[in-house]
Amino acid sequence: MKILVCISKTPDTTAKIAFTDNNTKFAEAGVQWIINPYDEWYALVRAIELKEKDPATVIHLVTVGTPDADPIIRKALALGGDEAIRVNTGSHDSFVIASQVAAVAKEGGYDLIFTGKETIDYNGSSIGGMVAELLDLPYVSLATKFDISGTTATITREIEGGEEVCEVNLPLTVSCQKGMAEQRIPNMKGIMGARTKPLTVKDPVTAEALTGVAGFGLPPAKAGVKLVPADNPAELVRLLHEEAKII
Repeated sequence: MKILVCISKTPDTTAKIAFTDNNTKFAEAGVQWIINPYDEWYALVRAIELKEKDPATVIHLVTVGTPDADPIIRKALALGGDEAIRVNTGSHDSFVIASQVAAVAKEGGYDLIFTGKETIDYNGSSIGGMVAELLDLPYVSLATKFDISGTTATITREIEGGEEVCEVNLPLTVSCQKGMAEQRIPNMKGIMGARTKPLTVKDPVTAEALTGVAGFGLPPAKAGVKLVPADNPAELVRLLHEEAKII
């Protein structure tokens, strides 16, 4: 079985966020970059677990990005990917990214495509569905469990108020979230081996961007805390009613 895992570079959750060019571009200076956690902890690790059960399984990674994404690709290879492909474009448009992934997937003839539920920077949750549509494949989103028997996958996914269990024949595309697997840390053998694993750079296919950034904005700063004396419940009620507007 051949698995393609989509990997994205995202800012560390502790990074200080700022914008430039009249709030139309993310300020990257001084930002620590990581593998998108949904891609790493759930999509990639579940693929690795499948390979541990069936050593004949091949795991390829795909990233749509510029050369500064190479360090996070090497980390993903250290965790357990066999080889990686980077499509050399810096677009943040979901359709452009999905088109690049679909082109790689079509050329590679993969049985299974894993994506994270979403990226932690844009939170679009759109790539998996777009890739599936472009390849005319079944798509299961928000998966929390994935098992396979022969060419049939059994997938548990989160729905409003509960869970849904699906049975789908390969090939297919799945977006993964918490519950699918547990975070792993690359060991020294994996880190050393990642240095020599293939990382192929491909030119992007032609795809028209369907969206653009009009502007970014930070959430409003948190207001200060108001302390109410324990012997003045009437004031607490007034504040909740008039200022917090929750009662």
